[in-house]
Parts: sequence; C-alpha cells; structure tokens
Amino acid sequence: MRMLSGQLSPTHGTVTQGPGERMSVLAQDHFAFDDYTVINTVLQGYSELWAVMKEKDEIYAKEDFTDADGVRASELEEKFAEMNGWNAESDAAALLSGLGVKEEFHHTMMKDMPAKAKVRVLLAQALFGNPDNLLLDEPTNDLDLDTVSWLENYLSNCENTVLVVSHDRHFLDAISTHTLDIDYHKITLYAGNYSFWYQSSQLALRQQQQQNKRAEEKKKELLEFIRRFSANVAKSKQTTSRKKMLEKLNIEEIQPSSRRYPGIIFTPEREPGNKILEVNGLSASIDGEILFKDLTFNVEKGDKIVFLSRDPRAMTAFFEIITGNRKADSGTYEWGQTITYSYLPLESDKFFQNEYNLVDWLAQYSDDTSEIYLKGFLGKMLFNGEDVLKKAKVLSGGEKRRCMISKMMMTNANTIILDTPTNHLDLESIQAFNNTLQAFKGIVLMSSHDHEFIQTVCNREIELTPNGIIDKMMDYDDYITDEKVLALREQYYQQK
Repeated sequence: MRMLSGQLSPTHGTVTQGPGERMSVLAQDHFAFDDYTVINTVLQGYSELWAVMKEKDEIYAKEDFTDADGVRASELEEKFAEMNGWNAESDAAALLSGLGVKEEFHHTMMKDMPAKAKVRVLLAQALFGNPDNLLLDEPTNDLDLDTVSWLENYLSNCENTVLVVSHDRHFLDAISTHTLDIDYHKITLYAGNYSFWYQSSQLALRQQQQQNKRAEEKKKELLEFIRRFSANVAKSKQTTSRKKMLEKLNIEEIQPSSRRYPGIIFTPEREPGNKILEVNGLSASIDGEILFKDLTFNVEKGDKIVFLSRDPRAMTAFFEIITGNRKADSGTYEWGQTITYSYLPLESDKFFQNEYNLVDWLAQYSDDTSEIYLKGFLGKMLFNGEDVLKKAKVLSGGEKRRCMISKMMMTNANTIILDTPTNHLDLESIQAFNNTLQAFKGIVLMSSHDHEFIQTVCNREIELTPNGIIDKMMDYDDYITDEKVLALREQYYQQK
C-alpha cells in the first residue's frame, strides 16, 4: 500500500495512474492535522481543492487588491466551481455524520478530539472529493458495527477503484469484486470477493487431494459451485458489476490456496446440563457512569449469544463479572453444576509478563506437562520448530492471542466466553475460529465487531444498555434491521 501511494519506492517496476486521476489514502498519522478543525481536516483530503480555497482566501484578505489579483481570483473561482467547491463543506459534513462524528464536533480542533474519533475524521478525509483511486488500510478499525455498515454501503456504491486491506470478512464481501492474494512472495489476482476466493480455493484444494476423481467430474463440481454462489450474490445488495464478475469467470482461475489455517478445536468433556447460567438484577458502572443495570436472564441449552452495546466496556465488565474477575454493583449470577467455562479476555498482557518459553508458559495451565502434549496444542495454532522456544514476554498481539486459544483448547470446557475474539488475528485464524464455533456443541457467550462472526455463529442477541436489556432469539442480520428492535434501541439508550 505504501508503494502504491508513493511513500515507498519499489525495487523493481512502476506504479502509474490514468491521466488526470487522483489517488486518496487513509492517513495513518493521527497527529498530523492537530492544528486544524475537523471539517478543514476532511477538506484537505482533496488537496487541489484545498490549495484553491487557501489561495482564494489569501487574495480576498488583501487590503491592496490589484487588477492582477482580480484576474487570479476569477481563475480560482472557475476552478473552485469545476471542483464542486460550493458543496465541499456540506459534502464533508455529510461524510463526518455518516461516520458517526456529530455536527457539534465539526469545528472542534483535531488535537481536542479523542483517538477513536480522529480515525473517523481521517477516514472521511480519504473518502472526500470522490477520488479516482482510493487506498484504505484497515478502515474498519475502531468503528462500531453501525458505522461499518454505513461504510459498506458507501463503498459498495462507489464506481471508482478501491483497494482495501481488512480482516473484516463481511466488509470485504460487501465491497469487493476481486481478491489480491499476497503469499510466498507472489501476488495473484482472483475474481470474486473474499468468501468466493476462500470457498473456491478450499474446494480446489480438496479436488487436488482426490487423485482418483476424473477431470470432467472436477470441472462439473466447480461449475456447480459457481452457479450456487452466483445465485446467492444475485439476492444480495451487490451492484450489477459485482454480479457480472462471476458470469465471466473462467474455472481455470480457481486454484488451491497455499495458505495454512490453524487447527482450532474445542471438545467439551461433558454435555451441559439444563442449568447453564442464571443472571439476576446484575448492574455495573465505571466512575458513576452506568454500563448496564438490572440485567436478568437465563442462558439456555444450545445458546450461542452475542452481547452488544454502544459502549464496549459494558460487555467486558459483564464477562469479567461472570468469570469472577470483577464485582458487580448489585445483583447475582450462578453457574450450573455441569458447566465448565473457558474465557478469552479482551486484554491478555498480564498472562505474558514472565520469562517462560511457550512450552513452559502453556504448562502452567495443564495437568499433563509433557512436551509432546503441549507442543501438540501449540502446533495446532501454527507454533512450530523454534517458535515454541520464544519467550512469552516478547510475543506480538497476534501470537499472544493464539497462545490464549491454545490454553482454551486444553480445558475441554462446555462453555466458551469470548471478548472480541478476532482482535489481533489474521484472516486464516479468524476463518478457522469461525468454522469451529459454528460446529461447537456447547454454549458460546461472546462480543465481537466482526459481522460475519456474529451472523454465522450466534442465535441470540442480548444488548446491554444503561436502561435495561434487549433480548432476542433471531438472526443478527434481522436484529440490526428489525424496526421494532431499532425503536427499542433508541428508547433504551436515551438519557433519563
């Protein structure tokens, strides 16, 4: 992405755009615009228009306005109109509002904006002015699910070129027509969105392993896969170009993936009984600010529940309470006698402040401390060879997450508690985790920013608000579009 944007020079080859085309890039420096207002930061996303506006303002501010200034001002006004400058501020304001930055903050200085709000402003800056080529590196980071949905709709209707790096599969599926896979020092362009690339490459890999199947049978199987996938796309909100993409696809383009997926396997030692978890009148707050109150519900057999809130601290507080790591302000909870749970917390750094290598680190949590046994669980999460001798304290965020999942797998728990499980994980790990939870026979209690994860795993939503809970047994896609639920959400989040 840095090469495409000109920030890094390639060793070989060139990057060119069409004549007169403009490229816009999602800025990564969150402090570069601290001396500007929010609205002016967005306007600078269209640098040519911003330069015209600045020069125009400087000329009109002159006390000794000359004839030459008048001629130049006239030229600038013409350029300004051609660039749709008269609508610039209202367009910028619309982008900010769509991304969840309220109008009251549009003239606030960037240095006074919280970090997560700055991300949204810089995203609006990248989108501003309808650039011909748009480069977005992890644009959904720090966005809530509602804002991600707005961005999906915006980009799926964008007729220009968009290049995105993202770990959000639902987002990728909603906006992309092609997938660029960078693997083993090679870049390969595939027709289709992420799900098409993943499912078709897995099918091709299975076919590669079926030596006895005739070529004609394999071709027929691939064509049937494309037909079924095309039918699903036709029912979605995809634009016409995205539907036509599959019609033109040559089955020779479908190749096995060389990517390695971790082996995430949760095997409950015993089946959950009838009593899972009873919650009665539970409340929590931080510094006097209510996160949730009077939380009362029962977890039932077969439940896979996503906990939602506009304040992510609410889910973390709830999980910390039911795992005994935090006291509630009021209320009680009680686990059933047959229940064993395994917990993946939001923050896990405290588990890694030691000198252990990975084998010894994992041994802390196991009755069987033999190297072969422990290396088996580490190997499932793609720690192989010398990797297992790494010190726990030097691991990256993703490596720590994979270690925590290894630890969870050893417990054979029948209830899995996950606080934002896809954080720090690559797409292969997210996909493997997703597949495992879909097939898991126990109970799942989780929070997530990953739309696809929620939609494919969960069968129940519980939304935690300062004024009560919304508890629904329904598809997540239905939950976020149901008019009655939307009305309830507005009511429950209103300050009383």
